Amino acid sequence: MLHPDLKTIIIMGVSGSGKSVVGSLLAARLEGVFEDGDDFHPPSNKAKMSAGTPLNDDDRWPWYATLRQRIEDMRHLTPNYVLACSALKPIYRDKLRAHDHPETLRFVLLDGTKELIATRLAGRKGHFMPPTLLDSQLATLDPTPDIIRVSIDQTPEEIVNDILKKLGDS
Repeated sequence: MLHPDLKTIIIMGVSGSGKSVVGSLLAARLEGVFEDGDDFHPPSNKAKMSAGTPLNDDDRWPWYATLRQRIEDMRHLTPNYVLACSALKPIYRDKLRAHDHPETLRFVLLDGTKELIATRLAGRKGHFMPPTLLDSQLATLDPTPDIIRVSIDQTPEEIVNDILKKLGDS
């Protein structure tokens, strides 16, 4: 049983960890709404990443402000909102969390080995994030004790089951 105050679940992790697939399955199980944070990047950010250049914090701050506003807007539209967002650094998670109580917004890290994620990235077509940025994302990833970690070395359905179990236990 999920905490009754839980309104937002952010599926986080590096590119290729399965945020979109898992997030959409999770939202369907919760009868909620899923959105991919990548869809809210301005064209300039997408162009920069497509060229193989990692974003800097100045690129990210307006994007995180947009995502936070979206979180607040969705609270009036659905009881369960699932957002996919890398949220690699604690300060990025702070921007998304804002003033929310820990039971209101939870972060779930899709955790996997570099080799597994690199294999997935190599097989992905049509995404603006090139596999060459994986090392920079892994170097930036800074998990904190408040996040729920879930192994991606299982099927998407098993990952969702694991997330729901861990959310219910926390």
